[in-house]
Amino acid sequence: MTLLKLLGHYLRPHWRPIVLVVLFQLIQSIASLYLPTLNADIIDDGVAKGDTAFIMTTGAWMLAITLVQVAASITAVYFGAKVAMALGRDLRAAIFHRVSGFSEREVSAFGAPSLITRSTNDVQQVQMLALMTFTLLVSAPILAIGGVVLALQQDLELSWIIAVSVPVLLIALSAIIVRMVPQFRRMQTRIDAVNRVLREQLTGIRVVRAFVREDVETERFARANRDVTDSGLRAGRLIALMFPTVMLILNVSSVAVIWFGAFRIDQGSMQVGTLIAFLSYLVQILMAVMMATFMAMMIPRASVCADRITEVLQTDTSVVMPADPVRQLRSHGVVELRHASFAYPGAEQPVLRDLDVRVEPGQTLAIIGSTGAGKTTLVNLLPRLFDATAGSVLIDGVDVRDLDPDLLWSRIGLVPQKPYLFSGTVATNLRYGKPDATDDELWHALEVAQAADFVRAMDGGLDAPVAQGGTTVSGGQRQRLAIARALVKRPEIYVFDDSFSALDLATDARLRQALRADVGGATMVIVAQRVSTIIDADQIVVLEDGAIVGRGTHDELLESSETYAEIVASQLTAEEAA
Repeated sequence: MTLLKLLGHYLRPHWRPIVLVVLFQLIQSIASLYLPTLNADIIDDGVAKGDTAFIMTTGAWMLAITLVQVAASITAVYFGAKVAMALGRDLRAAIFHRVSGFSEREVSAFGAPSLITRSTNDVQQVQMLALMTFTLLVSAPILAIGGVVLALQQDLELSWIIAVSVPVLLIALSAIIVRMVPQFRRMQTRIDAVNRVLREQLTGIRVVRAFVREDVETERFARANRDVTDSGLRAGRLIALMFPTVMLILNVSSVAVIWFGAFRIDQGSMQVGTLIAFLSYLVQILMAVMMATFMAMMIPRASVCADRITEVLQTDTSVVMPADPVRQLRSHGVVELRHASFAYPGAEQPVLRDLDVRVEPGQTLAIIGSTGAGKTTLVNLLPRLFDATAGSVLIDGVDVRDLDPDLLWSRIGLVPQKPYLFSGTVATNLRYGKPDATDDELWHALEVAQAADFVRAMDGGLDAPVAQGGTTVSGGQRQRLAIARALVKRPEIYVFDDSFSALDLATDARLRQALRADVGGATMVIVAQRVSTIIDADQIVVLEDGAIVGRGTHDELLESSETYAEIVASQLTAEEAA
């Protein structure tokens, strides 16, 4: 069972406190089982005979045992909670480290909302199961087995009531639990949907308001919320049915004990204290079964969550780390694709097909093409966000799949298509790739990226706060800060994935001129939609449907590539019209 394997693996390091939990639960359970016997002795040997001294002595002994029981229970709960919290911490850490090693393919397959749910809500359900196991389930079998033994010692002829009530209780509760499992599984999937909708709405709040879609999005969230509510209500109704069922069987069993026990007392074959003790043991047995059932009620949902967690933990990244990585390179900045292709699993057509490209240090490779041509996928092959499914991608003559990941990533400065800034300050974002960068280095990078002026104007300058995602700055400012972040790192290869799209033509021109002067010896790979951005590139590659349909300089492609000529003509027409 996935749940047991998951718990066994992550609880094994905490075996010492678990042993203490079991030990103290055993002590408090034995104390609970001993108290009804002492109570019976007080009634039969103290009250019935009028022996006050015996009542006081036994009562004091019961009080001492009760204090031991309370202390043992508190200690067991303390260690149980400590282990459960450690389990949650370890599971979240394992999911985080596994997801951080995923390629874009695995992240897209799971989806960000589902990964968030699995690392929060799903882990919490497994954690709660562990906590309740340490506080309830450990003592339940001790109370049940010990209660049966001691009840039989009190009176053997009434044992048939136990033999009937316990199986009836188990059958009734099992029938309810079986119906819970699909509801809990459906609930977790629908929680994913709520997270997805809410995340989309928070991220796209400006678009929602711009198109006056508040009512539509409110209904969309309400629909997802209703789905979760419906599943929760169905599961809740089944949970609500459990406790009346338990109490009904418990009360009927208690009435049966008193009814048949009264006849035995009347016949002189049973004492009043024995009847009270037997009734107490029956209650303890049924309550132990109820506790186990309460745990069983949590197990279906925790089992579903464990399956979802295990699915993440057992998913291997498609970007496999090399067994014997290359840790040193001789040349500096040579980028080459040899017959490289890429296809998503199950796709009918590859995204990229048989690409051959080479760019030397000091040169600029530009990639242009229509939307969906595969430009971003191509540049994602360089830092191994994806791995080529055929052919190879080489940095300085070594296949990127054989390079030490840290060495590969240290050579590349990537500015993604959607520049992302982290919550913090301008300085913390710029130092993301080089934590020890000085303020002078930061200002130099900002000057080259044409961002120094607006950063100086911000309240605090380098210490100006930046919200998560960079929502406190404009799109153009966000792009320039992302470019400055790459410049601070001073890599040998710069990859700009449509990183100038939010800049006006004048700023774009100044930025490219500053880049040539500052990092002219580095290798640059630029993905762009605007011809003006790549017009001076040493080599322009034209992509169409994942294949190279043109290669050369701007002037050469105007003569040789119809696709490139059409792109240039369409943009010149648009610019002239403006």
